[in-house]
Amino acid sequence: MNDGPVSSGWDVLDASHAALRTAVRAVPAGGWHLPTPCEGWTVTQVFQHAAGDQIGYAAALTGGPSPGFDPFAPSGDLAGADPEAFLEDALARAAKAWAGADRNASELPVPLPPFKLPPWSGSAACGLDAAVHAWDIAMATGRPSPLTPELARPLLAVAREIVEPLRPHGAYAAALPPSPDDDDAAALLRHLGRAPHWSAAQEHLR
Repeated sequence: MNDGPVSSGWDVLDASHAALRTAVRAVPAGGWHLPTPCEGWTVTQVFQHAAGDQIGYAAALTGGPSPGFDPFAPSGDLAGADPEAFLEDALARAAKAWAGADRNASELPVPLPPFKLPPWSGSAACGLDAAVHAWDIAMATGRPSPLTPELARPLLAVAREIVEPLRPHGAYAAALPPSPDDDDAAALLRHLGRAPHWSAAQEHLR
């Protein structure tokens, strides 16, 4: 019996997981090799990276198995894997790990520098990874942005907390200059080095 997606009990993380799930389900059969806002990466590579990062967060919290591949060097080959099943496994691992996390701890382990964060920040950082890659995949496949103001606002808060130390490691590109008319989603994307109005059509014209 399928009881539906596993809830982490953390609202931002659950909403981010839902965004990634929706984006992946909407990838058309011929869309896996499309370019994405992550320069040089296809939809498949962004998908592999996003799923691998969720497994990485789960492994950091529980000591469980790692992704089995480097999420920062995705192959771009699904090798016959069912994307939805692969994603659900990754999201379930992360959700279960965060559901069991000690909310009263001063810090919890995370897979990226600084390797420890307060519980809310850690769960939101895990969500940030899922949500921004949901946006990457949605933009690449011509779908609406999954970044609602309600989701973007807390993600922007955690991004401002954690992203700068990660840029030298290549986890995020340099921030783009802000625009006066940016909403929270656009401000988040620019902070993460992404152009809010990126489109696959414009990419094909480059």
